[in-house]
Amino acid sequence: MEIQLWREILAPYSLAVDELVVKFNHIIEEYRQVKAYSPIELVTGRVKTISSILEKAQKKNIHLDDIEEKIDDIAGIRIICQFVEDIYKVVDIIRQRSDMQIKNETDYIQNMKESGYRSYHMTVYYNVETLKGTRKLQVEIQIRTLAMNFWATIEHSLQYKYKQNMPRHIRERLSSAAEAVLILDQEMSVVRDEIMDAQNSFTVKANIVADILNNIQNLYKVANKQEVIKIQDEFFRIYQVGDREELEKFSNDLDLISQRYRAQSLR
Repeated sequence: MEIQLWREILAPYSLAVDELVVKFNHIIEEYRQVKAYSPIELVTGRVKTISSILEKAQKKNIHLDDIEEKIDDIAGIRIICQFVEDIYKVVDIIRQRSDMQIKNETDYIQNMKESGYRSYHMTVYYNVETLKGTRKLQVEIQIRTLAMNFWATIEHSLQYKYKQNMPRHIRERLSSAAEAVLILDQEMSVVRDEIMDAQNSFTVKANIVADILNNIQNLYKVANKQEVIKIQDEFFRIYQVGDREELEKFSNDLDLISQRYRAQSLR
């Protein structure tokens, strides 16, 4: 393969990553719009560097003309979840999509690697449209909890530094850390409902406050300034008390006031 062709080869993979990151972020937004908990916390993506591709090809004895067929993680998506249970919900979401065709799946959560690595891997086929037509590309999707991702990131850096010759004492420390991550994920699952309830309560309150502030800002354009200042002062009083029910009532009353002013402006 000629060196000058690398950019042309990798460009569609970059497009695939960009599109998939947007699509998974849209899933998060869809959950938020219906005020539901999203099993996806964060999405990132990357295209392997040329040096990483060459290194993997050399390690696996893959001819450069065969890299697109035999290296399935040139394009990679990483989906981060809060809880282990969320990982399998994301897997089901991906299985049900018509724009991704699953090639294979590997569950390193139920079948943890000897190193302590835990994650759920899926390789999918994904189509991108280019000037030269449709390209069917392989994309690896890794789905992990926040704790798993922290461990895996550190382990990857150490593997890169020591080139598979990691000192024994560091391997032992990593193994102990992997056990700690496993325990952490298990403990978080036990209190999952309480955590989700607290997060949902925070989100609901934040949305109410955003609606109130938006209404007050709009009232400044159409209402008497002194009246708006009184409304604003009342909001600050209720907000400092921290009573969500009172905040909801205030928001509903403010909606009615805003609707009255909108109706007057249409006359």
